[in-house]
Amino acid sequence: MKRLILVFAVIAMCTHAFAQDVSQDKEAIKKVIQTAYVDGLQNEGDMDKIDSGIHPDFNLLGIGENNNMWKLPIDKWKEQTAKKKADGKFPRTGDKLVSVKFESIDITGTAAVAKIQFYVGKKLTYVDYISLYKFDNGWKMVNKIYYKFPDMK
Repeated sequence: MKRLILVFAVIAMCTHAFAQDVSQDKEAIKKVIQTAYVDGLQNEGDMDKIDSGIHPDFNLLGIGENNNMWKLPIDKWKEQTAKKKADGKFPRTGDKLVSVKFESIDITGTAAVAKIQFYVGKKLTYVDYISLYKFDNGWKMVNKIYYKFPDMK
């Protein structure tokens, strides 16, 4: 009987520890996306923030005309961001400020996918699917696909 109680206690502790790890990973992923993507890339044009959470091999993937796939590597996206910053388009304010709501974060080991709602001002503009890997120095965004809502006039 004592062995059975001990086995249940060990299982309960392991389950609790695993749940804490997943919860900590989800919070770390939210922080990476908020800091590197929302603040760094979208709202401020801050290269240090971008580099803190976006892997150098990151790609934005999309669908263009005639259903052709296109790819934007992070170095090109950063160049566009730097130009916008030089042109005075950052930091964003008011109804141009970007915010996100996290719909879900799915983690398996060192791989994760976050589904987020992307707002410009109060307008839901995109749903993003961001892939991340956990490296020795933490979670990094490695890929993004998205759906853009049609402009309503």
